[in-house]
Amino acid sequence: MLMALVYMGWHVSGAQYNPAVTLALVVRGDCPGSRAAGFIGAQCLGAAAAALAVAHITGSGFVLMPGADTGAGTALAVEVLFTFLLMIVIFNVAVTPRTAGNSLYGLAIGFTITGAAFAGGPLSGGAFNPAVGIMPGLVEWVIAGRTEVPFWLYLVGPLIGAFLAVPLFMMQEAAAMRGAAGNGGSSDAGD
Repeated sequence: MLMALVYMGWHVSGAQYNPAVTLALVVRGDCPGSRAAGFIGAQCLGAAAAALAVAHITGSGFVLMPGADTGAGTALAVEVLFTFLLMIVIFNVAVTPRTAGNSLYGLAIGFTITGAAFAGGPLSGGAFNPAVGIMPGLVEWVIAGRTEVPFWLYLVGPLIGAFLAVPLFMMQEAAAMRGAAGNGGSSDAGD
């Protein structure tokens, strides 16, 4: 589903459906803060609307929760790791000018989330997105008084993961530029 939504929304917003991704793009200078505020508002409203729709259709809501045998530290590490990997993929297939014209970015992003959900979902709940992790829990809190949702996990983990990807990507880009300068302007040699 995300893969299709990435292709659908790319020309509208750069397919920004994740506040952690949006904030990482702001930190790197790829998204103005004024646009980011609108994107994040829309992301949160969309997640809340989806949670309300699920509650209406199924008669019960849903919240993401870590696995029953998963400690908070492990769940946090999973959210950090897979959001970091998602952000590195986004930077390398959709942000860098070296992949301009790449029409496979949606596949790479979609498969990254699919793999993350299969590998990390049973441990952390598999949000990798603050809006997806927090808004359904808020809806359940308001509707059903559910208070055990670890909101902090789904805010802190994805933000740390996305922010950690920024300096790594900047180092990658700097190395690619140095390589291109040393190869007469082509960064393909040796890559």
